[in-house]
Amino acid sequence: MTPLPDDRDASAGREDASGTRAPSWESLAERVRPGDTEAEAELARYFHPRVRAVASGQLRWSDAAADIAQDVLVSVIEALRSGAVRDPARLPAFVAGTARNLINNYCRKRARTREVLGNEPPDRPADYDLELASAERERLDLVRASFRALAAIDRRILLLTLVDGLNPREIAPVVGLSAEAVRTRKSRAVQAVAEAFRDRDTKRRSGAT
Repeated sequence: MTPLPDDRDASAGREDASGTRAPSWESLAERVRPGDTEAEAELARYFHPRVRAVASGQLRWSDAAADIAQDVLVSVIEALRSGAVRDPARLPAFVAGTARNLINNYCRKRARTREVLGNEPPDRPADYDLELASAERERLDLVRASFRALAAIDRRILLLTLVDGLNPREIAPVVGLSAEAVRTRKSRAVQAVAEAFRDRDTKRRSGAT
């Protein structure tokens, strides 16, 4: 699971919880505004996997998550070009808010469709690869199991980070910890979930051997 970075983690040159070094958001926004395609590609490389991970955690199928991640990037780039992002230094928070809105809109549309059709609309074409569907369910089950294994406060910190788009300074008074303690617990929780996937992959390789 690769979370969206918070403001401090995402400062220029600092590595976020996933170990990726963040660019300077102000500089990136200035390059995107006039239509710099290389800057747009850099923005996409950094945010696409993070937005997709957040969407995948809340939606049933990865195709929907991929589509939403793409829509989020398009919306963010359009906002940067039009000057709608008032504080480029908080670009990660803007991306998180955009992702949250699009995910909620998608869920509301699906709910309305179910009301009209009386059943669950298909997310996949009829010839969808069943093996891939099984792998997707396995991945989501592992995420859920890893999440349940976390301490309650760590689960809450991750939800406030990934779903509500809050940074450690905003989460601190909610959970009664310092911002630094929140940042440390969030990082450890993310690593714990990532470790579950590494353990699974290691077991598979050992079994194959």
